[in-house]
Parts: sequence; structure tokens; C-alpha cells
Amino acid sequence: MPGLPSPVPRGGCCRGQPGPRTFLQKTAIILWLLLSGAALRPTRGQTSIPLETVKLWADTFGRDLYNMVTKYSGSLLLQKKYKDVEPSLKIEEVDGLELVRKFSEDMENMLRRKVEAVKNLVEAAEEADLKHEFNASLVFDYYNSVLVNEKDEKGNYVELGAELILEPNAHFSNLRVNTSISSVQLPTNVYNKDPDILNGVYMSEALNSVFVKNFQRDPTLTWQYFGSSTGFFRIYPGIKWTPDENGVIAFDCRNRGWYIQAATSPKDIVILVDVSGSMKGLRMTIAKHTIVTILDTLGENDFVNIIAYNEYVHYIEPCFKGILVQADRDNREHFKQLVDELVVKGVGIVNPALNEAFQILQQFQEARQGSLCNQAIMLITDGAVEDYEPVLEKFNWPDRKVRLFTYLIGREVTFADRLKWIACNNKGYYTQISTLADAQENVMEYLHVLSRPMVINHDHDIIWTEAYMDTKLFTSQTQSLMLLTTVAMPVFSKKNETRSHGILLGVVGSDVTLRELMKLAPRYRLGVHGYAFLNTNNGYILSHPDLRPLYREGKKLKPKPNYNSVDLSEVEWEDQTETLRTAMINGETGSLTMDVKVPLDKGKRVLFLTNDYFFTGISDTPFSLAVVLSRGHGEYIVVGNTSVEEGLHDLLHPDLTLASDWIYCVTDIDPDHRKLSQLEAMVLFLTGKDPELECDEELVREVLLDAVVTAPMEAYWTALALNISDESEQEVDMAFLGTRAGLLRVTLFVGLEQVSNRKFLTPEDEANVFTMDHFPLWYRQASERPPGSFVFNLQWAEGPENQEEPLAVTASTAIVVTVDKKTAVAAAVGVQMKLEVLGRRLQAATRQCDVAAGSCARSCEDSDLDCLVIDHNGFILISQRVHETGRFLGEVDGALLSQLVSMGVFIRVTMYDYQAMCKPASHHHSGTQPLASPLTAFLTASRWLLQQLCVFLLEWSTWGSWHERGTEAKAVFHYSHKHKKHDVLQPCDTEYPVFVHQDAIQEANGIIECGACQKVFVIQQIPNTNLLLLVTDPTCDCSSFPPVLQKATEVKYNASVKCHRMRSQKPRRRPDSCHAFHAEENAQDCGGAADTSASLALLLLALCACFRGVPTLV
Repeated sequence: MPGLPSPVPRGGCCRGQPGPRTFLQKTAIILWLLLSGAALRPTRGQTSIPLETVKLWADTFGRDLYNMVTKYSGSLLLQKKYKDVEPSLKIEEVDGLELVRKFSEDMENMLRRKVEAVKNLVEAAEEADLKHEFNASLVFDYYNSVLVNEKDEKGNYVELGAELILEPNAHFSNLRVNTSISSVQLPTNVYNKDPDILNGVYMSEALNSVFVKNFQRDPTLTWQYFGSSTGFFRIYPGIKWTPDENGVIAFDCRNRGWYIQAATSPKDIVILVDVSGSMKGLRMTIAKHTIVTILDTLGENDFVNIIAYNEYVHYIEPCFKGILVQADRDNREHFKQLVDELVVKGVGIVNPALNEAFQILQQFQEARQGSLCNQAIMLITDGAVEDYEPVLEKFNWPDRKVRLFTYLIGREVTFADRLKWIACNNKGYYTQISTLADAQENVMEYLHVLSRPMVINHDHDIIWTEAYMDTKLFTSQTQSLMLLTTVAMPVFSKKNETRSHGILLGVVGSDVTLRELMKLAPRYRLGVHGYAFLNTNNGYILSHPDLRPLYREGKKLKPKPNYNSVDLSEVEWEDQTETLRTAMINGETGSLTMDVKVPLDKGKRVLFLTNDYFFTGISDTPFSLAVVLSRGHGEYIVVGNTSVEEGLHDLLHPDLTLASDWIYCVTDIDPDHRKLSQLEAMVLFLTGKDPELECDEELVREVLLDAVVTAPMEAYWTALALNISDESEQEVDMAFLGTRAGLLRVTLFVGLEQVSNRKFLTPEDEANVFTMDHFPLWYRQASERPPGSFVFNLQWAEGPENQEEPLAVTASTAIVVTVDKKTAVAAAVGVQMKLEVLGRRLQAATRQCDVAAGSCARSCEDSDLDCLVIDHNGFILISQRVHETGRFLGEVDGALLSQLVSMGVFIRVTMYDYQAMCKPASHHHSGTQPLASPLTAFLTASRWLLQQLCVFLLEWSTWGSWHERGTEAKAVFHYSHKHKKHDVLQPCDTEYPVFVHQDAIQEANGIIECGACQKVFVIQQIPNTNLLLLVTDPTCDCSSFPPVLQKATEVKYNASVKCHRMRSQKPRRRPDSCHAFHAEENAQDCGGAADTSASLALLLLALCACFRGVPTLV
């Protein structure tokens, strides 16, 4: 059996795995042992299951199955029809490098159109700002996304809530939108009539006409938007925005990855937080919230570390001592958990912490590590009395290459001048944060400072984000969780009087759904097992058929916490030396070959393939594209011709459909085409009735050929259905076939209400239909079996995990074409039948007599024989005990499976899942949990009541000018309260076994010592199938042996390995541009005193925070 790779940390140690050659060598050794005297010696009871009898049963059963499925599927007829046209066919070998270059060029062209649209918006916004003069008394009505179409109790539209006609639009996920105008959204904590907001909204009205023209010019565009530095968000098309369940609009465009990446260059940041005793209570709560807010402004191109200090310097993650780590989602979330656990004590001495921070930044800069761009230190404290100049002179003066940003926590202003002096003399910014609600706006100031050099120089860098799901965009509306990437550019003020201030007006962007991008790598060009994928300059997956971004929590599907930071090495984990990963992040063009193990059927099965990887960069983006083709028939394509008239005739059969996800003709651009199915569009194209339609001529040609060749199957199946005379012959529900061109034909032999599994071959059964990501499961499995051999699979209602009985069995086989010694899979054909059909036919087969024996000595109906039919992965299809059907053999009889593995009949293959979700280990501060005392219970209840009172007062605040801050405070309070909950599941790595029958071993027998008895068994391959007949002696109880489960277990890493994984810096490609400093920058624009006016709402918020203890604000 092949050697098994050990669990590999995400950090990227090499993983060893033998290839097919080693696999074959070991198989040969097993066969030699079995055939050269290693056969089992005769033992007591072995003659009770004669080998010849079991072989007779298996052969008879196999012959009977073969006759039935070939009859009803028509596989022999279909093979003959393709054989007949072989002389007119060509089999072409796919040129992988040419293919990946072609796909890449198509993607470049598509993305370039998105960039042009964004550039148009930038030019329009900057020109509008140049012409606009600020008017502090401006009165202006606009479409407020939250208020549109809202009416008061008198039936009149509320202020800023005028009527906006909204209609469902398929191009925008069937959301109700208005494509003639944009609307404006503001977070709850931004006043919708603030003069800065009104002037910005008024100025940006100029974008409406550009939005519309962009969409007319490129109808594939989706959302276009402008995110203002003041907080408003103009989105096209116009839409109604709905608050969350707490009545809060938490979405703030300035927190989004596309905004932050476009507004600043990459950065290295060290956060210093004061944890001395003076920071206790609300100050520490505000400090923690400030850190979390800073972390939320970081992205994949940034590096960070956090140091807590009192009289000592503490790295909050000791494993990160002396380094910076990439600010990917995993690390940011890890930091947030550690920040939440910070406690205060001692005296605050900042100089050692500053010294440590400067040293880290200096070492990384000298070692050419980190971002190699901006460097900054964030100092969060309630005050300091030391002399900072010696440290600053030693490390930062006179060049001031490290910016210092200071955050004074609390209302005390004694140390304000000192902290402002530090910021102003180190090209940073000073702010005072008195409440939780202040953190957001004050933290954002550092981004404006870092953007100054880029703004002054007018460098409009184009950025592309990592993959993400914008689940926050439309809180309570139906929004499919599609993966997106965003192209964005910064918008600057061009006014001469503000040039040295480097004023960032905002960021414009447009979304690109990765599904639309991947349509440019058509599925039919990649073969049965082939696929295409994209990754980023950081090595993260952008799009991949094995990327699983969602997990199930109860009945809901939710995004995994780290769904957009899944590394290429965690999906293509056979890339042992990360050769593929390194080449792709560097945007290289090339190819390599790898032996891979491909999981199928939710990990229950595995295919051993040799894949060729072809890759290249996508120009002017941080992305790389790879095309994967499986060796053998996977790299061949069948090419043939047929007349349009003949093909059209056969296309219009009622039993024929096309893969709904595939693009035969472009129907999503012209609104008149969106109502067309792919088949309807193809017919219009072929008949010339719609010259505007664009179709893939190569794919259309393949469909026409397949339609003509497979057309006789309809008449064949119809004749069979008519000849079924009574219900006893209605064993098969349906016959079906699929071709490489995505053509599907289905015929029912029974009424629809009698079909065993009605979801089969419908969009609900995604695994068994053609999709953008994969061919059907029955097609993929059949293609790896010898021609004429059928693959049998159980079909479930919802899946085995629901503990429901299987509904049906499918059997499928591949149809191959051979031309000039090249063989390609042209189609697959199969049937679905009732489960009991197999049981009845097995009973009939086991009543067969051995002529040489002269009598029917044994039968599966005997009480001392137990007959099972299992598939080549060890799952039970037939058992005398119905509840065992569909279960794994090792779960039912661990002793038997273990013996089969030890004999080499089955091999155990270890698979890994680096996208798993596991229940975290229980974490308690003490080993025991005492019962709550009456006093504790009283205090807990009192605290809850006070919290509810706080929320009530915040919601019904009527204190005039305090109301706006009350709303802001309410938003923060709800945010912190909401995030107090922790997800039940957390990302983890798991390993699980898959068992595979060795086809070379067609029969075996043996005994198992089970204490006081011996269990005898015989296993026999059933010809022309993936099934095995297993006959055992049920009188010997082996239940003392533990079951062998096909269950995933978490890979546990010890402390040193875990630390190594966390510290490891995988290769990455830095962004091309960096804007760290500019000679004209006004460094004295470095902040001032924060607004310290009290409000009852904010005082209540502080009181609530005290009652809550230290909240988790993550």
C-alpha cells in the first residue's frame, strides 16, 4: 500500500507521498505473497464456505446485473453509435499552456473593462470636487438608502425618503434596484445632515450619469460605488437598505478591505498598549476596542504585532516575540482573542516598549521582510511622564521613517500635549478617545495620514482585493453568498490650496463576481477531472472548485472565519515542495506534473490521478491562473462535424437538456436574452434568427455531434418502456446519459411519482449534474473504470448523515472513442433502479448450484451464512439487515475490515482537510465550576437589568443634540453585545481515512480469531462492477473488536509545532507600488484635542460597559 503523508502544518513543511510507481510495486509484492504459498492454510470451519460456490454466486450475480443494466441503459448501443462515427472523428490533444494563456487573456480583457469603468468614476469625482465650493449652510435632499419609500403616520414620505422606483433585476441577484440612479447609505453613527456629508453627497451627484454610462458600455458590470472619507456610501444601482435586527446600520465603507487597500500603501505596524493599573475599568475597555478597530483596518499586504507594557514588555502572543506577522484574517482574529484577555496591573513605563518596537521594525526593514513600505507605531495609553527623546533620537531622527500615532485614552487631558508632541515630531497623528463610540472616527485618521504621499503625488494605484463575501451589504434581503473581488482606486482633492494636506476624498470601486470570471475558463475544455483556479500574490485561493467557504451551523450556512485566507498549499496539498505555489505567486508561466489523491462524494471516496498543471499570471492584477488536466483521456478532446439541420432536429427532442451552468451562448448581457435558456439561445443562434447572440462555436459544434450520435437512444428507451408489461418488470426507474459537451438525456420507465429518487439529475442534487466546477459524480467515477464496467452507487434522500434509508441505486459506465491509438471518454450512460432490485437478484444468484458438487449445498438464506455486497470503498449496498445498508463496513464489523486491510485486499489512504471546522476544546480558568451563590445570582440578575435599562434609554434618547451620539453609542453597544457570542465551531485541520479495494486481488479468504471462536470469510469480485461479494460466518461474534470508522479527527499540534506554524512566513509577492513619504507633506497637520463634551447617552454607555465587565469587541 502507498505510504501515507503525515499531517502537515499550514506553515508549509514538506509532505512526502509515493506516486503510482510505488503503489504498483507494493501491489505486486502483495500479489506475489498471495500466489506463492502465502495462501491461508486449511483451518477448522473453512470448508463451510466453499470458494468455488462464492465465485459462482459472484459470477452469476455479476452476469445478471450486467445484462440488466446494459439492457436498460442501452450502453452497448451507444458505444456502437460512437464506434460507427469514429472514422469521421478526430481526437486532439489539449495544449495546456496555450489553453491557460487564452483563458488568461480573456480574463485580462474582462478585468480591464472594469478598471476603465472605475477610472471614469475617479475622473468625474475629482472634477466635481474641483468645481465644488464648500457651503456650510447647504440644504440638499438626496435618496437616503435607508429612508427611501418610507412614509410617516400621515402617509407622507419622510425627509430624505422620497419615492424610488425599485424593480427586481436578475443581473443583480434579483434584488429590487433602480438602474437609472444611485442611492446613498450612511452608518448609524454618521449624521445624515452634517455639512460635510451634505457637501460630499451634493458633489458626488455628478457620478450618477457616469454610473449609467459605464453600465451601458459594459453590461457585465455589477455594483459600482463611491465610499467617502466622511463615511457616506453612494451605490449604483439605487437600492433600499435595511437595518439589522437591532435597527443599526453597521456597514461603514471605510472599514471595507477595498477602501483601506486603495487608500493606503502596505504597512508594518507595532501596536503598544498600556496595561498599567491606571488603565483599569472603562479605559481598558476603550483601549481594547481601539486595538480591535486598528486590526480591522489591516489586510493581507500588511504586517503587525502587539506589545503590552507596564514596568515590563509583554508580547501578547509570546510566539511572535521579535517579529511581525502577516495581518491575514487568522492572525487578526487570534490577536483579538488575546487582546480580550488583557489585564491591568503595575506601573506604565513606555520607553522599553518603544525601544522594542523600533528594533522590530528596523530588523525587518534591514532583512527585507514585511511590507517594505510604511512603518508605524501605535501608542495607546492614558498618559506618560517619561522623556522620549533619547529613544526617538536613537531610532527615528532625523529621517523619521517610522510614523508614531498616539491615542490618549479617557477624558483626562494632563498628558495631551506630550502625546501630541510625540505624534507631531514623528509624522504621525494624535487623537483622544474618551468613549467607545469615538474609536472608529479617530482610528481612521491614521489612514488619512498614510494616504498623504500618494494623494500629493496624485498616484492612482489600482488595487484588487482578495476573495470575499459581502454578507453585510444587504442585511435582511435575499443575497446569494457569492465570492467577489473588487477593483478600487483612490479619489483625491486636486485643489491647490489643500495640496500639502493630501486630502483623500474617498475610494471608488466595482465588484466582479468570481463566478463570472471563471466562466471564461469553460468547463468542457478541461475534461472530466480538469479544472481551473485563481490565486493571489499572497498565495491565497481566489477561486477553486475545492474551496469550501461556508459551513453549516444548525440549519444556516455561514461563511467560515478564514474562508478568504485559505492558502494554495492547503487545497493543492500534494504540492510537497510548494513549487506550484511559488511559481504562481510570482506570476510565472509554466507547467508541472503531480500525482494527486482527489476526494469524491463528500470525502467517502478517492481517485488516484496524475495531473498536469499549467499556469500563468494575469497582467495588471495580483492574480495568477492555473489550468489542471488529468493525464490520459483527460487531455484529449473529441472533434467531429455534423450538419446544422440534422443537429437541430436532434437537439429539439423533449428528453434533451444542456448544462444550465455552462455558457453555450451569452445570455446575461442583453436584457432580451436573459429570459432564454441555453438551449433556446442555441437554437436561435443556429437558425440565424438572432444575429446579436454570441455563442461558443466550438462547444455548439460538439453539442450538435453529441445530439446526433445519441439521438437513437430516445427510440431505444421508448421501445423498452412500451415493452414493460407489468409492475414486476418495473425494476429500473430511469435511464440517462451525459456527454462531454454537457448534453443530458433522461427517460423514465415508470411514472414520476414512482421514481425512487426524484431529486436525482435535478439542480437540487448538485453532485450529480454538470456544474461550472465539476462533471457529475456518476460520470467521473465511470470514466476511471475499464470500458464496459459499471459503477454502482447508493442515492440518498439528503445524505447518510441524516440516518435515512437509501432511496435508490445508480449504475453508470463510460463510453470511449479511440482514434489513432488515442482514447477519449465521449460520454457516460447509466440507470437508476430501486434498491430492492439488487437484493432480489442476489438471492436468485446465490441459489445457483455447483454442478461439480452435485447439489445446492449452501445458500445466502442459510442461518449460518451472512452475505454482504459492498462497493470498492467498503460501503454496504446489500445486507440481510436493512439498517446496515449504506453504512461503512468498518463501522459494522471492525474486525473484518481490519483483516481485509492487513491482507492487502483493501488499502487505507489518509486524506487531509485544511478547511475543516471543529469544536474548540473547553476552556475554563479553573478545573471546577462552583455552583453560583445566591449573591452571585442576584448580582448577575441586577447587571442584566441595568444593561436592558441602558439599551432602553439609548433607544429612546430624547435629549436634543445628544441624540446623535446616543445613536452612535447604541450602535457600538449593540456591536459589542452581538460579538460577545463565540462561534461553536472554529477552523482546524483534520485527517480521515478512505479505504480502496485493490482491483488486482479478485478473491480472498481467511479467518479471524475472535476469542473463543473463529470467524471465516470469503470475498469475491463481482465481474464488470465496482462491487464485491462478502460471505461470512455470523455465528462467531467479533464485536469485541473496535469499529473502524471513516471519521475525521482533528490534527493536534504540540506547542513548538504550533508556534512554528504561526511564525512561518510563506513566500509572497509584494504589491508593485509603495507611497511612504513625500517632501511636500504637511507633517504639522497632526491632530488636536478630541471633543470632550459630555453626553448623557455616552455616560450611560460607559455605565453599561462597567456593568458588562470587559466586553468582547471582536
